[in-house]
Amino acid sequence: MTSKTKNEILNELKNIFHELFELNPHDVTLEARLYEDLDLDSIDAVDLIVHLQSKTDKKFKPEEFKSVKTVADVVDLIEQELSNKKNEAQ
Repeated sequence: MTSKTKNEILNELKNIFHELFELNPHDVTLEARLYEDLDLDSIDAVDLIVHLQSKTDKKFKPEEFKSVKTVADVVDLIEQELSNKKNEAQ
């Protein structure tokens, strides 16, 4: 993942959620809660973090994900990390 818009990140996340957890991409909305709506558990969350790390070439700290509750939170975190990476490269 390189610098992307929130919509591009969301679309990529829909594919990731489908690939990793066999979720219907239509269920992966910005408002969807990871644990309550998408039925992820803590092991799924770890799988997601590992997958995102490989996609972004960024090591996420566990505390960065403690506040992540919705798909929008994941999108914001990725967008922020991609922005930071872009700024570091300049």
